[in-house]
Formats: sequence, structure tokens, C-alpha cells
Amino acid sequence: MDYENNSWIWEGVYYYPHVFGGLMVTAALLGLSTSFFGGVGVHLPLPYTWSNLGIFHKKKSGKRRVRVYMDGCFDLMHYGHANALRQAKALGDELVVGLVSDEEILANKGPPVLSMEERLALVSGLKWVDEVITDAPYAITETFLNRLFHEYKIDYVIHGDDPCLLPDGTDAYAAAKRAGRYKQIKRTEGVSSTDIVGRIMTSLRDPKVSEDHNGTDENPQAENQSKSSHLSQFLPTSRRIVQFSDGKAPGPNARIVYIDGAFDLFHAGHVEMLKRARELGDFLLVGIHSDETVSEHRGDHYPIMHLHERSLSVLACRYVDEVIIGSPWEITKDMITTFNISAVVHGTVAEKSLDSESDPYEVPKSMGIFHLLESPKDITTTSVAQRIMANHEAYMKRNAKKALSEQRYYEEKKYVSGE
Repeated sequence: MDYENNSWIWEGVYYYPHVFGGLMVTAALLGLSTSFFGGVGVHLPLPYTWSNLGIFHKKKSGKRRVRVYMDGCFDLMHYGHANALRQAKALGDELVVGLVSDEEILANKGPPVLSMEERLALVSGLKWVDEVITDAPYAITETFLNRLFHEYKIDYVIHGDDPCLLPDGTDAYAAAKRAGRYKQIKRTEGVSSTDIVGRIMTSLRDPKVSEDHNGTDENPQAENQSKSSHLSQFLPTSRRIVQFSDGKAPGPNARIVYIDGAFDLFHAGHVEMLKRARELGDFLLVGIHSDETVSEHRGDHYPIMHLHERSLSVLACRYVDEVIIGSPWEITKDMITTFNISAVVHGTVAEKSLDSESDPYEVPKSMGIFHLLESPKDITTTSVAQRIMANHEAYMKRNAKKALSEQRYYEEKKYVSGE
């Protein structure tokens, strides 16, 4: 065991001369040499025995690591989820995340958009997550709470300051609160899964729905109001970007790998592709296309999430070292030189571009640094959006229920603050 310095010897002599003298005599009789005090060649750690007498002040040893638990559905995972988990991790040393099962989501909220496997990939891919418990219950019961405390050694249960109510109207975290092991974090304003579903349904709904038999809009004013109601309310700040960034620069001889894209509706396919790209080098640089670039090459209804929302989602991924916010569509030689890029990669599964004539990877291909990687998953932003559109009515009901809950939350919050 380490000690702060040799002053503990002299403190012992001064304050406890009789005890210290007796111990020294005993040590001499046993034939112990002064090398003992360095802990060398002795089986019994005598200084540790002395410290148990309460005589000396040992250097503080490592404290037990605080383990915190946060659960959720994490369906249509967005930067708000990531920020919640970032805040939760800051309240402890190790973050354990409970992932609610598909069956529990269906029973309490409605059909999930993403499968358990996809949600697990997203949560596990976050840089703040240390461990994941799958098939966690929607409500933390006394039984599950005891399991968290004893089996997983959880110290505190964390949740946001927004309400989480069961179908019967009771608090899903009542048991944790009663146990005095509950801590609360601030909800990230401006985004929610409900909001994102609304954006998708507004942007990608079948144009035929909005047209009458003569091919004209039935109510263009109502449609415009619907679109405006689902515009992103997120206000980016430099502080939030810093919170999500590691701030680490590549080493002098690092192999820098570059991958770009829209990364809209950040999903499991993105995570797995970023993981595979990171394995090709020492530093992963991700280029995120601007809103204008995405619209130009993918269509006016894209992107669903705007540039800074997409940037935070990518930055939260544990495999990403740095991002270029608003990267160019075409990769130039000057860009490769500026960022010292060693390899440029692209997946086999990607959204179709409206511009099929130009090749954005022409330069890296000519330089022999382009790599086409087999995409681990065939999921795309469009396929995720299509799942929601295919279950239009179910998600409409789910959104209406959630929107009412959120409206009550904000009204109560406004009333309490006196605004």
C-alpha cells in the first residue's frame, strides 16, 4: 500500500513513541531489515497492519466506482437520447443502460420502429455507454430494482425531468424514488422521437393524399402549416458540440480514414459502417453533408434531421474521432492533403443520388486510396422512414398519445416557472 511520504514514520515517533518503539523492537527481534518498508520480500504487509490501528494516514486508495443506470426504448435514436446518456454518465463512473424489450414498448407505447437488434447496436455504439441490459422492463418494479442493486451493483437510477407514466397513470420510477436511489437530469429540448415521426410523415407522405381528382392541392395552407409545425426547434451551440467531441487530434503518424454521407435518421447501419471504417486506421474522420447538398442529391424531402442534429448523432458514436460539419459532396485532392487522409471508404448500401453522372470519389480512386466496404446491414434512412409510413395509423395514434403527454408536461413546467 502506498503512503504519501516518509513523514508517517516521524509522526509515529513523535505522537506514539511507546507504540512505535515497541513495534520497532519487535521487528528487530524478528530479524526484519529496513527493506521491509518498501514492501519487498515480506509476505505480511506490516504497514497495512499498522494503518489498521488508526495511527498513520495512508494515501487515498481508489474509491469504488459509482455505477448508474438509465433505461429507455431508444427508438428512432437521436441526439437527445445521446445527450441524456452523456448527462447520466457524468453522475457516475460507469453507465449501464437498460434497453426496453419490443413487447414492453408495444404494450406501453405502441409498435417500435426499430427492432431490439437495431436499438442495441445504436445504444452500444454510444461513447458514454459501458454496459447494456437487454429486455429491461418498462416500469422499474421492486423486484427489478433489487436485481439492479445486487446483481448489477447499481448505485443510482437516472431519468430525465420529463414525465414517464405507465398506462394507469402511475410513475414508472416510483420504486427507485422511494428507495432514495433516483437522480434526475435535464431533458434535451427541441427533439423527441414523436417529433421525428411527425417530420417523416409530413415530408414523405404519398403526394396523392394531398391531391384531389383534378390533380390540385386540396388544402395547401393546411399542408404548409403541418410542415412548419414539424420544423426542428434545435438551437445548436458551440458548448454542446464540445460536450459531444473528444477533442483529440490524430497522432503524427496516424492513419486517417475518411467516410462521408448524410447520416440522416442515424441508424444501426450507420453505426456498423462507422465501426468497420474505424478498423481500417487509427483515426476516423467523418464528413457530414450540408442540408442543401443532401436536398440537391437526395430530393427536397431530405434531410429529415438538419445538419447540426446529424452532426451530434455522429459525434456521439464511439467509433468517430472527428467530423467535418458541412463537408463537400466531391472529395478533392486539396481536401485529402489538408486532412492528411490515408484512406477514403464508402459502403455498398447507400441512398440513391439524383445525380448519377458525377462520381464524388473520382479523385481518391485515381490516387488508389478508395475502399468500397461491404455494408454490414441493408438498412437505410429511406427504409426506416418507409416502416413508419407503412404503419401510418398506428404511429398517428402513438404520436397523438405522446404529444398529449408532452403538452401536459410543458404546460405544467410553464406554470411552475411562472411564465
